[in-house]
Amino acid sequence: MIGPGASGEAAPEMVVITGMSGAGRSTAARALEDLGWFVVDNLPPGLLPTMIDLAGRSQGAVPRVAAVVDVRSRGFTADLLSEIDALKRRGVSGRVVFLEAGDEALVRRFEGVRRPHPLQGEDRLVEGIARERALLRAIRGDADLVIDTSQLNVHQLRAKMVAYFGDDGEAQPRANIVSFGYKYGLPVDADLVVDCRFLPNPHWVPDLRPMTGQDAPVREYVLSQQGAKEFLDAYTEVLRLLVAGYEREGKHYITLAVGCTGGKHRSVAMAEQLCSRLRDEGLEVQVVHRDLGRE
Repeated sequence: MIGPGASGEAAPEMVVITGMSGAGRSTAARALEDLGWFVVDNLPPGLLPTMIDLAGRSQGAVPRVAAVVDVRSRGFTADLLSEIDALKRRGVSGRVVFLEAGDEALVRRFEGVRRPHPLQGEDRLVEGIARERALLRAIRGDADLVIDTSQLNVHQLRAKMVAYFGDDGEAQPRANIVSFGYKYGLPVDADLVVDCRFLPNPHWVPDLRPMTGQDAPVREYVLSQQGAKEFLDAYTEVLRLLVAGYEREGKHYITLAVGCTGGKHRSVAMAEQLCSRLRDEGLEVQVVHRDLGRE
């Protein structure tokens, strides 16, 4: 077995790409391949150690490997979790990227390519999707990074993968802050959800209604409200503790969702403020305003 120091070479970095069929696993894999990763598609979980061993014998020629593992692989769920755990005990930096999408998006994609779902059998497409979602529940819960591709095209998904993996520096976890509107639903890939509806809504101020949380008058209005600064101070401290804990546990990514009613004013302003504070802490942060422009 190859491990850190076993042959004078560091163990290769590993990423496992998994998730829902039709959610973009192939696109994510191609993005890593373009970044110089060695990528293997449809790898049975039991062969993950073999792939790592071969990469370890390459004398540094293959420092980063990625494997696409899905329900086509036999012994999928239990084997994948146990194999990843075993590799981590050997000192391999193993991360799991889970590609997620809503049922409506998946149905639309499968109907667009006119092919059956791998777990559909003789049943309806939605039943195959439901079976796969139940099968993947444990893996999704243990994933290092969950990406919801429901509203992403292939170029946007590729950009996300480049943002997460395009830089070799992994000194700290990376944060993704998503503002959203509760009336459009929770972001399914959020690790943490913050509710800003305790603040007065600028929507009811006629001069502020057409503006967004990116405009100075709205930002000043939101931040001047009772409890806004105290909330930001307290939650920044909570995030500082979480990031430190994630570092100790080897978790590289955190997605924080910040919500208000429509995702236009309060959540946007507060998300921008949290981003600024986390960057001041030295954390790499990107902000996405999911529902801005929908009203």
